[in-house]
Amino acid sequence: MRTLTYYYSKNKNDAPEIFTQIQNLCGEYDFPVVDICIDGNRPLEERFAAKTPVVMVGPYILYYPFEIKEIEIAIKATQSIDSQKSPDDEKSHQSSAIEFTRLESFSLWLSHSYVWLISIFLIAFVGVASLAPIFQLSGNSKVAAGIYKVYSILCHQLAYRSFFIGGDQFVYPRELAGIHGLRTYEEVTGRSATDMSFSRSFIGNAELGYKVAICQRDVAIYLSLALFGIVFQMTGKKMKGLPWYFWMVFALLPIAIDGGSQLPGLAQGWPSWLPIRESTPLLRLITGTLFGAGTAWYIYPLMEETMSVTRFNLERKLAIIKKLSSMVIK
Repeated sequence: MRTLTYYYSKNKNDAPEIFTQIQNLCGEYDFPVVDICIDGNRPLEERFAAKTPVVMVGPYILYYPFEIKEIEIAIKATQSIDSQKSPDDEKSHQSSAIEFTRLESFSLWLSHSYVWLISIFLIAFVGVASLAPIFQLSGNSKVAAGIYKVYSILCHQLAYRSFFIGGDQFVYPRELAGIHGLRTYEEVTGRSATDMSFSRSFIGNAELGYKVAICQRDVAIYLSLALFGIVFQMTGKKMKGLPWYFWMVFALLPIAIDGGSQLPGLAQGWPSWLPIRESTPLLRLITGTLFGAGTAWYIYPLMEETMSVTRFNLERKLAIIKKLSSMVIK
């Protein structure tokens, strides 16, 4: 059922005389009118706070000041559109207009909570990866093996680029990284770092501890994505998005340089003029954090643009249904 929706705020003198004229006009055209106060309804306040009174009728929206004639034209145009619909289309529209479905309720909840869901999932993702060494230390090797196997699909799991739990050191870097004061991967395993198959399968031992199921850089990426999401949510999702060129320079380029420059040190056949290097755990954490936080800063505001539209449309429909229900009760 089509309705003319009149949005107003009690905190402003929203030209009450114009609403009386609108009611009379809608009575002439047998067009239902619903007045909705936006106060306390965040999606409606965000959309209309500085613009009330606002009239929405069919696909048309009018901001005050408007003439009553403009509203009459919008009503006629909406009725003309509806008259061209087939009976099946009209039946479907009427059904959807008077009922707020479970799917719509879920969509509304999701539009409010999607950032929390993503952040919780990412934290849980890192948390489960960190449980692998804990299960291994406690003797639950089958559970640990299952976690390592699942996460191996998503990460290279090279031991010298992973964190370790329960051992003498948190990391066992390659000799090539040149970190003094730490035992190297080659020293503790007796194997070459270029034997990547062994490094992937090596999870550690009781003396060295056991590795987390994702690498150092992945830990930084996923946690920074999650933490930035929490900040974005707590600031009311008002943050402006990071421009794409800033994202490329400050998020993508550092991780690409740091990660890509390690490739010649892992295999033969590269040009001799390319330097052979290995990054450090600190650099992996920094570049991973820049990439994760920068990507979240770029993506979350874009997602919010879409979600805010969904939220507004659903809140509007719910408010109309509630108003119509209260009118029927009266």
